[in-house]
Amino acid sequence: MTKEEVEKYVSVGNPITRQRSLIEMGNNINCKSLDNRISVFILIEALKQIQNHPYDFYAVFTVQEEVGLRGATTAAHQINPDFGIAIDTTIAYDVPGAKPQEKITELGKGTAIKIMDSSAIADYRMVNYLKQTASNHSIQWQPEILTAGGTDTAPLQKGGKMGAIAGAISIPTRHIHQVIEMVNKDDVKHSINLLSRAIEGLDKFDWNF
Repeated sequence: MTKEEVEKYVSVGNPITRQRSLIEMGNNINCKSLDNRISVFILIEALKQIQNHPYDFYAVFTVQEEVGLRGATTAAHQINPDFGIAIDTTIAYDVPGAKPQEKITELGKGTAIKIMDSSAIADYRMVNYLKQTASNHSIQWQPEILTAGGTDTAPLQKGGKMGAIAGAISIPTRHIHQVIEMVNKDDVKHSINLLSRAIEGLDKFDWNF
């Protein structure tokens, strides 16, 4: 279109995106905006599975994570949690020519347990708890050390008045921030199972130093 034609539909400041339908490619899902619609799906499905949690539990769907962690910061300040588990996508740079240290995670190798990213170092107790939970329930997982970029883990960790024991469950995602984002179905299932089992067993773990 010419500039004049475009201006009939779009004004400065309007959000726009390319039209893109969800497609299945083998055991993978491919579409735009999986970051972070897939995390919303995982949280909803985990909520369906959770049976018991003898403590106050908040499931929060946040906004504006990409532009300053604003929703999670506000929620953590209001709720003031003792524990926090963020859910977000992470880089799966498992493409031809990638060096091992560049991959971060790989599709089909399980959900990812965050060790750190550029905005948060996950509490080692939460890391150990998620690892133990995965092992106890035969949930496939891989470690995540994200060399650049952050998630809602940081505001969960420090946004409350007393701070929180925080970590994250991450979903390996190929081509993040493009309209061809891809996740593996089994990784998604493992993420749902890890989140639901972690919520159910939170009070049974030894959180002492």
